[in-house]
Amino acid sequence: MNKIKNLFFITLLAMAMFACQPAVKTTSTSTHIPEWTKNSVLYEVNVRQYTPEGTFKAFESHLPRLKELGVDILWIMPIHPISEKNRKGSLGSYYAVKDYKGVNPEFGTLEDFKALVNKAHEMGFKVIIDWVANHTGWDNQWITDHKDWYTHDSLGNVIPPNPDWSDIADLNFDSQPMRRAMIDAMDYWVKEANIDGFRCDVAWGIPQDFWEAATASLDSIKPVYMLAEDEDHPAFLEKAFESNYTWKLHHLLNEVAQGKKAAADIHKYYTDSVSRYAPGSFPMQFITNHDENSWAGSEYERMGEAVKTFATLTFTLEGIPLLYSGQEAGLKKRLLFFEKDTINWSNLEMQKYYQSLISLKHNNSALWNGAAGGSMVFVETSAPQNVLAFTREKDNNQVLSVFNLSAEPVEAILQLAQAGDYTEYFSGETKTLEKGSTIKLEKWGYQVFVKK
Repeated sequence: MNKIKNLFFITLLAMAMFACQPAVKTTSTSTHIPEWTKNSVLYEVNVRQYTPEGTFKAFESHLPRLKELGVDILWIMPIHPISEKNRKGSLGSYYAVKDYKGVNPEFGTLEDFKALVNKAHEMGFKVIIDWVANHTGWDNQWITDHKDWYTHDSLGNVIPPNPDWSDIADLNFDSQPMRRAMIDAMDYWVKEANIDGFRCDVAWGIPQDFWEAATASLDSIKPVYMLAEDEDHPAFLEKAFESNYTWKLHHLLNEVAQGKKAAADIHKYYTDSVSRYAPGSFPMQFITNHDENSWAGSEYERMGEAVKTFATLTFTLEGIPLLYSGQEAGLKKRLLFFEKDTINWSNLEMQKYYQSLISLKHNNSALWNGAAGGSMVFVETSAPQNVLAFTREKDNNQVLSVFNLSAEPVEAILQLAQAGDYTEYFSGETKTLEKGSTIKLEKWGYQVFVKK
């Protein structure tokens, strides 16, 4: 009888302990998505280039403007000390990490960073940081203490991930002690600085089971948002990540802007990509970021007159939109990657425009992220090569987006499934649309219709 009683109490204790565990990502049908991501917009912060000082404290003065802009999640590029050995340029790459638990003195101190996170939280922002798990810099203490944590050539020498990445050393994820140390470092920033998640660099180069273990550990502290720099591993989105990149689509948008591809190719991309996302997960949409700006050129180099067209498209497609530092200032130059190259904030020519796109996103549940928003349904048009049209609907909210993705004016007939009265978002004009309605668009023109 005592054994039965003991078993009964042990069972109750186990059930109680289980009930107290925070929600974690478990299966593709019960993926944990932080509630605050439902209609969020990302903003990538390049601390080095943001201000003349290039510090956390100097960036903090921009928070009121960013709050007015309306962005929700601040993604701060790597905050860690940068290795000096094999450094590229005078300042080096943010992605050559010397100490996973340290702060780059170029930016300030740990206390400065914590103060920034606290201030951002007080103002309603969430904060995620860049995490570089695939490799370290060459003078990271791990190389001295644990050479076996790295990838070696046939002679036993530590090597970079590829010859061009000569300033970094490749980590070996066959090493379980290294994995534990990496997860411990990630946990540290959630516990110590109360950050809200990570953008994970070169996520594609790291085994899925590592990411799943890392995310489970982080979620046991608090629910976090995880963004993978990855596109080719959909299974990453089942237990480890909420979002990934849309590199193929992004490159396609560049080609459309340059006249090499057409609207029909975007439609085909989505037809071929159906069911690539675990329930609730969603992609990140963008026209620029730190990689594109520095290495491929600004959005104005790549997209010319169509910048606003494709920016608007990224806010109406399924997924979370991204803005990069300086995008709201109409940044037209490539920022140097290994040197100081301050953004010019004297003309915020695009601030109000992006503010309007963010308001469109926030105020229309059809455009929200993942399961919180509506699925895209393409609308047949009489000009499929030039015109991309689609609806998204959630609850009683419907958004119809129509884009002329060509450098010539176009007149297109829309084959809408049902008639309705819509308000065009940018002009405020009300219009009745039905099957067979004609839309006239200037070159690279677009209209976004809202029906509530």
